[in-house]
Amino acid sequence: MRIGELSERTGTSRRLLRYYEEQGLIVVKRSPNGYREYDERYVDRVLQIKGLLEAGLPTRIIKRILPCLDQPRAIYVSHATPETIAVLERECDRMNERIRFLIHNRDSISAYLDAVRRGRLPDAPETDPGSEPAATSPEESVGSRADL
Repeated sequence: MRIGELSERTGTSRRLLRYYEEQGLIVVKRSPNGYREYDERYVDRVLQIKGLLEAGLPTRIIKRILPCLDQPRAIYVSHATPETIAVLERECDRMNERIRFLIHNRDSISAYLDAVRRGRLPDAPETDPGSEPAATSPEESVGSRADL
């Protein structure tokens, strides 16, 4: 299949597919006329890459673990190095921390929405009008926060 069909089937832009190729995440065959030719297995491979990116893994780590993703949606490790295992353990810990913060924030928003729907706001702690709200994640305490 050509890049346009792969783009449609995976919901991934052509530009991003070319980026995956530049990063060595996918290796594409070229037809005699120079067009990129993808076989059927790239549909699952691109979806795996997208899922790993959405989970927060950077492309440099994805490239290291792609050899372990031999079959669609099945992961096995034949010869992972201790360094790869350590990197993945750190990434897993980082993801778990993000998940804890997301769950906390989701629960807070849900409680707020429930209160709004019942016609009253939950009791909020009194704060100085000029002060910033407390950070709810490590990123907020060191970086900028997104306003609702």
